This record gives sequence, structure tokens and C-alpha cells, in this order.
Amino acid sequence: MSATYSLRARRSADELNAQIRLLMLRSGGWLNDDQRREYEVLVAEWAVAVRADADVVG
Repeated sequence: MSATYSLRARRSADELNAQIRLLMLRSGGWLNDDQRREYEVLVAEWAVAVRADADVVG
């Protein structure tokens, strides 16, 4: 995990989901290498946010 990723403020799963959808919309559904890396970071961050939310609820 990069330092940049770990220093970011925690974003909500909803916010990250919106960013993932926007990335896919802007790319027309086809990601280049840079977009793929951004997507992977967003999905990993989204998964952490979802687990954190589940811990709060459960």
C-alpha cells in the first residue's frame, strides 16, 4: 500500500462507489493502465470502508 493511499482521509463507501461509477462512465467502460490502477485503489478503499461500516453496524 502506498503512502499516498494510507494518508488519505477515510471516505465513505457511498462516496467511493460514486467515484468508481464516474471513472467507468468517463472511460466508456474501457480502462487504460492509469485508470485501471485508479480503479484498483478505489475498489480496495471501498472494500475497507464497507468492512468498517459493517463493524459499526454489527
